[in-house]
Amino acid sequence: MAHLTLYRKQQGVVLIVALIMVVAVTGIAVTLLSSSSVDIKITNAAQERGVAENVLIGDVQNIIANEARARGNSRFFLNKEQIGDAGINLGNLGDTTNRMFNRNEGPLPLNCPRRFDDTEGLKCNMIEINSVIKYGSKSKHNLTITTGIAQQMLSLNSDN
Repeated sequence: MAHLTLYRKQQGVVLIVALIMVVAVTGIAVTLLSSSSVDIKITNAAQERGVAENVLIGDVQNIIANEARARGNSRFFLNKEQIGDAGINLGNLGDTTNRMFNRNEGPLPLNCPRRFDDTEGLKCNMIEINSVIKYGSKSKHNLTITTGIAQQMLSLNSDN
């Protein structure tokens, strides 16, 4: 009989220990699940940025190609006075907005960056294109690419 009384006294202790273990394991599981949801959010944000960057690079290349196809009518030939300090809008391409600025130090084109030998009478119009795309939920993030272009031009004046 003594053996049975000891067994009855231990029944409640096992139940309490089991409940403590269940609470501890549940806490660990909740922590792991919440950290994995944060990892998923980080991965999705990185993926959205990557997609936006690829779209933006493609749009910048299309803007440059469109201006190159315009040949003599290209806005890359506009001087600093024609563009002004605020720049000019090159229009939207998809979700990308594009703005062009002239970065010459004065009103005249500059000497071109050297390649091999300097070509007599060849000057460069230094242009900068800022392209911005909005991405993410509710389009609350901006990604900007700034592209520098040295548009070669023949100078009418040999002194410049």
